[in-house]
Amino acid sequence: MATARLDYIAPWWTYWLHNFPHFNFTFQPVDNTFRPGEASYQQSLVFLACISAAGLVLSLLLLSVYLTSVCCCRKEEEEETKRPDSCCVSWTAVITGLILCSAVGVGFYGNSQTNDGLYQLTYSLHNANHTLGGLNSLVSSSLGSMEVGLQQHLNRLDEIFATRGDYVQALRFMGQMADNIIRQLTAMPDLSKAKVDLSAIADQTDYVEYYRWLTYLLLLILDLVICLVACLGVAKQSRWLLTMIMVFGVISLVLSWASLGAGTATAVGTSDFCVSPDKFIANRTKEFLSAEVTHYYLYCSQSLPNPFQQSLTIFQRSLTTMQIQIQGLLQFSVPVFPTAERDLLGIQRLLNSTEFNLNQLTALLDCRGLHKNYLDGLMGVCYDGVEGLLYLCLFSLLSVSAFCAMLCATPRAWTLITSRDRAYDDIDEEDPFNPQARHMTFNPSRASHVHSFCSYSSSLDSQASPHPPPQTAAILPTSEYMNQSMLFGGNPRYENVPLIGRGSPPPSYSPRMRTTYLSMTDAQIRHFGTDFQQV
Repeated sequence: MATARLDYIAPWWTYWLHNFPHFNFTFQPVDNTFRPGEASYQQSLVFLACISAAGLVLSLLLLSVYLTSVCCCRKEEEEETKRPDSCCVSWTAVITGLILCSAVGVGFYGNSQTNDGLYQLTYSLHNANHTLGGLNSLVSSSLGSMEVGLQQHLNRLDEIFATRGDYVQALRFMGQMADNIIRQLTAMPDLSKAKVDLSAIADQTDYVEYYRWLTYLLLLILDLVICLVACLGVAKQSRWLLTMIMVFGVISLVLSWASLGAGTATAVGTSDFCVSPDKFIANRTKEFLSAEVTHYYLYCSQSLPNPFQQSLTIFQRSLTTMQIQIQGLLQFSVPVFPTAERDLLGIQRLLNSTEFNLNQLTALLDCRGLHKNYLDGLMGVCYDGVEGLLYLCLFSLLSVSAFCAMLCATPRAWTLITSRDRAYDDIDEEDPFNPQARHMTFNPSRASHVHSFCSYSSSLDSQASPHPPPQTAAILPTSEYMNQSMLFGGNPRYENVPLIGRGSPPPSYSPRMRTTYLSMTDAQIRHFGTDFQQV
């Protein structure tokens, strides 16, 4: 006979994780059988998490040595040293951004896979819990009907049929059948313990999974924000953004190593369970379930006998015999004892409801329902759940690599920005072609004694004062001369910086300046001298 069970086959990655070496804190090997209650097995999982902690310490140490060496080399650089090339920093930023974006994508997928797997587990646990609750409810209802309701009706009928020995004998026989049903129901395994365990596991899994999913989601968002800020900092060449990248990069590096350790320990422990789940469940349920019952539900093969079949058969036969007796009493005793009809009909209704409970009980005790829930839970944990944990571990590794590269490249970017600022500050402020020369200050007391040519040219149309007061000739300040040049020329094509005293050729003038010069009076020409006679 072919098996009706969809055989569970553990995926290959669970065997790979199951073969990870298990050591306790004293570096002694530990059996990799899933035993979450034993201290040695718990230490082996914590030991795996501590490996990630050692990786964190090592990476921080190497980063400290690298950053220290970069700072020392930077102090030893001479002022004539060539400015560092920005190509290396740019390519490092691009590659780091791509790795970090890929890590975030892998992390989102792994977080979703793990959440789907654990949701499938909790859904299966709730369904199995509902089945076990229905079994307990049916058994309790049937026991109450036989022990209380039926006994009350039989006691009243015994008084009514006291004068008829054959009817009393029929009532005694019905009582024996009821005792048989009670014995069979009492022999049923008490599933309340299993119901409590499944409910606690489902509630705890829901609670832990919610905060696990939320924690990874916040970590993924943090990594994505750091990636964007890093790109902005490199593009803007902002020092405070680079400082933020350094601080949050170290924090994210610590969180990535921590998530790697937690994910590895959880994946290995879950794989230990997934390799041999039947053995673990049989050991956990042996206190309240027999090995035969546990084996029946774990494997659910048609070749396996139903351990409840004999009890259900006795239950069915006893119930059928009682229904036949009630039918005979209703037919023959009611015409003689009309007062017995009410109790006889009450017993008939009670037997009908008990038969309905028996049919439901038979369906729920069948292994197919609970075994399907069992397989769904295993598929959710061992396939989607462990696979998602592996992707989350890959996300942590990529994040660690990206943040290490980012922290190594940040000092180079800082040096590049500093060298650019130093090169800009080294420009000669006295250079007339330096834009900062426009902001040079001059002595106001000297400028107060000098009148620009504009004061006379603005009054060309008014000849009311043909003889202005004589002024002492002086060399115009740089800013005053520049203002006059822009006033006369108004065009950036013409020179607007003083070249007097530098041995330079005379400057060129715009047509507007030539027109203004030709319209000057003799007094104005005498006042300004022959500086414009070469026009």
